[in-house]
Amino acid sequence: MRQLIPRAVRLVAGVAGGAALLLGGMVATTPMAVAATTPPCQVAYTVTNSWGTGFQGSIDITNNAAPVTSWTLGFSFAGNQMVSNGWNGTWSQTGQNVTVTSAAWNGSLATGGKVNIGFTANMSGTNTDPMAFTLNGVACNGASGTPTPTVAITSPTAGQSFTAPATIPIAATASESGGSISKVEFFSGTTLLSTATTSPYTFNWTGVAAGTYSLTAEAFDAAGTTAASGSVSVTVGGGGTGGTGPTPQLHVSGNKLMDATGKVVTLHGANRSGAEFACVQGNGIWDGPVDQASVTAIKSWHITALRVPLNEACWNAESYVMPQFAGATYQAAIKAFVNLLNSNGIVAELDLHWTDGAYTGNSAGSCSVPAEALCQKPMPDAAQAIPFWTSVASTFKGNNAVIFDLFNEPFASRATGDDTTGWKCWRDGGTCTGISYQVAGMQSMVNAVRSTGATNVIALGGEEFSNEMTQWLAFEPTDPAGNLVAAWHSYNFNTCSNQSCWTSQVAPVIAKVPLIAGEIGENDCASGYITPLMSFLDSQGASYLGWTWNAWDCSNGPSLIADYTGTPTAFGAGYKAHLLTLP
Repeated sequence: MRQLIPRAVRLVAGVAGGAALLLGGMVATTPMAVAATTPPCQVAYTVTNSWGTGFQGSIDITNNAAPVTSWTLGFSFAGNQMVSNGWNGTWSQTGQNVTVTSAAWNGSLATGGKVNIGFTANMSGTNTDPMAFTLNGVACNGASGTPTPTVAITSPTAGQSFTAPATIPIAATASESGGSISKVEFFSGTTLLSTATTSPYTFNWTGVAAGTYSLTAEAFDAAGTTAASGSVSVTVGGGGTGGTGPTPQLHVSGNKLMDATGKVVTLHGANRSGAEFACVQGNGIWDGPVDQASVTAIKSWHITALRVPLNEACWNAESYVMPQFAGATYQAAIKAFVNLLNSNGIVAELDLHWTDGAYTGNSAGSCSVPAEALCQKPMPDAAQAIPFWTSVASTFKGNNAVIFDLFNEPFASRATGDDTTGWKCWRDGGTCTGISYQVAGMQSMVNAVRSTGATNVIALGGEEFSNEMTQWLAFEPTDPAGNLVAAWHSYNFNTCSNQSCWTSQVAPVIAKVPLIAGEIGENDCASGYITPLMSFLDSQGASYLGWTWNAWDCSNGPSLIADYTGTPTAFGAGYKAHLLTLP
């Protein structure tokens, strides 16, 4: 898609501290202890992402007292946690004590009013949640002497590694002064794993797939008061970039995709937007969870491929990207997610989505000013796209369960003013009329990938935002590995959006090379367009992926899900129903 719904929240204020690393895929919900009577304020503290040297937190504040026009939240860490960035308030920290004051726009809280704030922090050792909070100097969560449990995970240890399919022994200690513990619940992210009712509180988590997991324990006392442990991050290896997972190792034979045994493979899947925009906007790496629970929901739709849009500036660690979301950190997050997908039998398609280059010509839209990778450009820039694909190919070579989609939606012909010159720019790059920067053509990007020794299947989107395929075969690059496929995008608002065009323009391409419709969708929150489109693609043996597996409002653009458990939107319901009918 050209236009993305803004999802990320900008930082309101930052505080001094070391750079916080932010990887996706781990979500730990840790509700705070609550007294039996309603306290003047309530605070819910959540660890939303966690890794070996840092974490991301979210705090929900509820004012149960008289209305206020400004607020100050106070709390203290138990360990060496140090806030590095904060948003939706002004953050400061002295030693272990943290103070957050309201921003100009969120200071007013009516009785029952709520506000959310968030932060990233550095730490080492155990990440114990703060248990006491004040709002404008008043204790929250019934903290005026109400006994609350204490709980800590003792096994596994933070940063411990396992091999898939793993058995992870989890153990916790829990107690309460003057009270008793009724049960301890164990979580991976927000997923309840098991409940232990007697000490020692233990559980063996078996059959754990490759990925990174954030483990927490929540203790309950006899009165129902709860407390949560700090999160412990563990990694399960296996089935990753070495191509040892159950996903098909793909290659091209004629106009078909095949696995290593020679079986024809037709991919049906979705896109997972986020990594192309969150990092460059300074808001993390992902939009929504990328953990095992979220992938399990994806699999429930019989999805076999997931397209992951990327940002070249974040992968290449360009200077204008916040360092905690760039370079090795960003790359590690992408690798971890690919590992997780592959270990679940899902092919990963990596797409270069946003690139550098100043462009002010036809169809520039909101992209008319920035030269940075903040939007869709007509073609990728040679200066950064070639290093990007060289690095990505080096990272994933040997794992042919990863497809490389070289550029999201080219529209060179709108810059050059002519279809044929646009296709020439598409293939050959270099100096193109109407484009101010040196273009990375498809041939040069194919060469960059193959120079690393990678034989992965490469997808090439056509012109006119990957919707026009008239000259794809005429301008097809050469590939020594013979593993090129055509990529096509089809929406109800595109020019080629009817059976006649599909038959005259797309079917001839499918007759010669495999085709992946990397994005299909419609902007009416329905499925009237994609239903006949999928029937056409099925009849041609073509693969297709819906836009997008993000919990966005489908009235603003095609979104498959209403939440990350996989509840479909009206648009997604039609897509899911069709997938479930396929063999």
